[in-house]
Amino acid sequence: MRLLISFAALFLSVVLLQLGAGGIAPLDAISGLAGGLTRSEVGLLGSAHFLGFFIGCWWAPRMMGSVGHNRAFAAFTAIGTIGIIAHTLIFDPLAWALFRIMSGFCIAGCYTVIESWLQAKVTNESRGRTMGTYRIVDISGSFLAQLLIGILEPGSYVSYNLLAIVLCAALIPLAMTRVPAPATPDAPRLRPAIAWHRSPLAAAGVVVSGLTTSAFRMVGPIYGIEVGLSVDQIALFLAAFVLGGAIAQYPAGWLADKYDRRWVLIGLSVAAIGACIFMVGTVDSGTNIVMLSAALFGFTTFPIFSVSAAHAHDFATSEERIELSAALMFLYAVGAIASPYITSALIESFGPSAMFGFVSAAHVVLIIFGLARMRVRPTESQRTRYIYSPRTSFQIGRLFGRSRDRR
Repeated sequence: MRLLISFAALFLSVVLLQLGAGGIAPLDAISGLAGGLTRSEVGLLGSAHFLGFFIGCWWAPRMMGSVGHNRAFAAFTAIGTIGIIAHTLIFDPLAWALFRIMSGFCIAGCYTVIESWLQAKVTNESRGRTMGTYRIVDISGSFLAQLLIGILEPGSYVSYNLLAIVLCAALIPLAMTRVPAPATPDAPRLRPAIAWHRSPLAAAGVVVSGLTTSAFRMVGPIYGIEVGLSVDQIALFLAAFVLGGAIAQYPAGWLADKYDRRWVLIGLSVAAIGACIFMVGTVDSGTNIVMLSAALFGFTTFPIFSVSAAHAHDFATSEERIELSAALMFLYAVGAIASPYITSALIESFGPSAMFGFVSAAHVVLIIFGLARMRVRPTESQRTRYIYSPRTSFQIGRLFGRSRDRR
């Protein structure tokens, strides 16, 4: 308990980081459409966010090595804050895309600092409790960030400044902590090919996860407007997606630890296609059904990354876990960068249901590939533990590497 209390400053910074930098995505989507941006231009903002996220994941460990944890965190937070405030100075899609690169860079960099700090201070005895608390804090912050759009006026100077203030506040807990900063860990080598070599199916699974979840989180507000939801209903719509994904982690983990993970991945993809059909088919069935469909979509799609990661780690050695985790994050980012722009362009050309047609097509490919891979080799008999893996930074492999070795 004392250790968790000592991490309270880090956990509070996570919540404030999610509220500030995480709340910008739905606000930008609503504000951009209200200001006259096209659907594809709004999607470009989502893709820019994940481009910044990837750059931050790669560069953050090097910055920490140069200036230390506290100064790096302050620099990342300042970059994100500047990106938020700059939205109020110019209204241009390319400029806003640049500002979103800054916010994505901020999130990845700050999470890298926080996770490096956690890794250095956690012990084997406290790892399970600490990581469990961290995951709850992270997903709670994400849930609350989606609700913010319901109380923030689109395009308002005040709305963007409130997010900037909250993001700045993330500096305070870390700056005031008395816990000394740890030594800076070496940056993990980025070798994307290691994921394909260990498990082609897992590599495909994390790409599809990036295509799916980033499409909904970044382009979901466009879909909500297209089908007639009000701004406060869009907030609940996005929050229902996150809540459904959080609830899914336990049953998905139980299935992935009990049955062949390839069948679990295939089953999740089949369920995701069903959720897409339900989403499109019930769009005129009332607000409650629309919220239920968003939760169902999150329930079927959120666990795909973690199941894919667990399957990849089944074929890896303990020494490879950190590099493998970084490789999986890279592949997730590839899908996440591409998806928002593609899906928004499809919505612009073919209507709101096109987004779920694209997601369904990606899962059809994953199902076919999964069935083909099952004919190539058997699954690994000695499997690692299923772990809900947040998509936060390349450092996440250090936090969960040892946990995967224990059954």
